[in-house]
Amino acid sequence: MPDYPQTHRQKSKPPRTGIFHRALVREFAGMGVPVFAILLGIVVLSQLIRLLGESVSGALAVDGVLALLGFSALNYLPVLLSISLFMSVLLTLTRSYRDSEMVVWFCSGIGLTRWIRPVLWYALPVVCVIALLSLVLSPWALTKAEEFKRRLDSRDDVSAATPGAFRESKHDGRVYFIENVEAGKNRVGNIFVQSVQHGKIGIMVAKQGLQETAPNGDRFLVLLNGTRYEGAPGQHDFRIVEFERYAMRIEAMEAKQGVIPLQSLSTLHLLRNRSNWNMAELEWRLGLPLSALILALLAIPLSFVNPRAGRSLNLVMALVIYMLYNNMISVTNAWVGQGKIGPVMGLVGIHALMFALMLLLFYRRLSVFSLRRLVR
Repeated sequence: MPDYPQTHRQKSKPPRTGIFHRALVREFAGMGVPVFAILLGIVVLSQLIRLLGESVSGALAVDGVLALLGFSALNYLPVLLSISLFMSVLLTLTRSYRDSEMVVWFCSGIGLTRWIRPVLWYALPVVCVIALLSLVLSPWALTKAEEFKRRLDSRDDVSAATPGAFRESKHDGRVYFIENVEAGKNRVGNIFVQSVQHGKIGIMVAKQGLQETAPNGDRFLVLLNGTRYEGAPGQHDFRIVEFERYAMRIEAMEAKQGVIPLQSLSTLHLLRNRSNWNMAELEWRLGLPLSALILALLAIPLSFVNPRAGRSLNLVMALVIYMLYNNMISVTNAWVGQGKIGPVMGLVGIHALMFALMLLLFYRRLSVFSLRRLVR
């Protein structure tokens, strides 16, 4: 019998997953970097406005603005990275739904659960950075910020004076104005000092001045070739005295030992001193990377776009879920600090609930896709 060629139906193979994963991770990163940059810019700008307001009011020295701004930005990085991770995955997959790319991937054999692996590839390094920041770097930044503030507060009035700006003394009611400072020579130029003694106002103006230290350690501001005006407000009997050298004692400022905030304590210190509020702070630090990972996976089912329900409905739902999640973490932290619930329950409870919600949303989306295939 003649041999006839037999035809075999070839099954369609899914595309190579390596290319799919790399392309998706690049798209996640391309979306996450601008989102993070925008959020960081907003935070830095708001903190800069606040610090400049404190500097103008005299509560903060001008030369401490940039340092405190850096410490403050470092403290906000874990939260900003968590939001950027969630938004980058959500926006990328939402765009794929809107541009019908998801339909192509589903028809190529890429199911919804196949998106978990590339999301994890992208999310796990970011989660590790968030854990490093929340457990180590953020407490360190807050500690350095507190130390820097104490050093600024312990400076004397002359050292804290800013050239070209009036500054009021913290203890003796004097007002200083220094026009310029000669760096390295310990000299200042065009000095104005106003003080009140026995109901009389004394104003001293000098072209030059310098700082001297006595043998007993007392520091003095010495005015050279100046004039002193002294009198009572509303009266004409002002006394004018010209001098070649006038020394004013500079009061030393003692560093204030305030209450150390929990946020600035190291993670090792929290583990060694297991009070309720220490455990609440530790729960917050551990919850940041856990919530970031759960939110990144939760963005997969939340990214589904239903054309009949509106293109922005999933984004609104994702925003509501994020706000509820964040607020519940804060509430459980407060309950742990107040002793209403245990630390383990406070840490595991809310994250287990959100993990269960993620599984439920995955099950719902997979059920809808399976039903559509049966109908077709």
